[in-house]
Amino acid sequence: MGEKEKEKTLEEQITKALTTPEVAAIKRMLEKDHAIDCLFLLSMDKGKWKKAKTYMNEHNLTLSDGTYRARMIEITQLDLAKATPIDPLKKQYNITEKGKKLAMKLLSLLQNV
Repeated sequence: MGEKEKEKTLEEQITKALTTPEVAAIKRMLEKDHAIDCLFLLSMDKGKWKKAKTYMNEHNLTLSDGTYRARMIEITQLDLAKATPIDPLKKQYNITEKGKKLAMKLLSLLQNV
């Protein structure tokens, strides 16, 4: 395959990644504050705000409850997690298989940077 063909193939792959509706929605979510943090928290079974807050504080990381809740809503809408009501105000979030795959790919990417 020549250089021109490789460039065209790369451009086609990137264009597909940017324009496929489901992929584009996940990309938009990941571009927001703390989206990757929240996926990783779900991967560690920290889908309740109290567990997430404790973990973040133990590691000198910051995450507001408003940001946490906003990202969890988006993550749930993208079928990367499921929400289970605990009471009228609180929810438990659990990662789905799709969410686990994405989180592990992101972890692998970050480990290889």
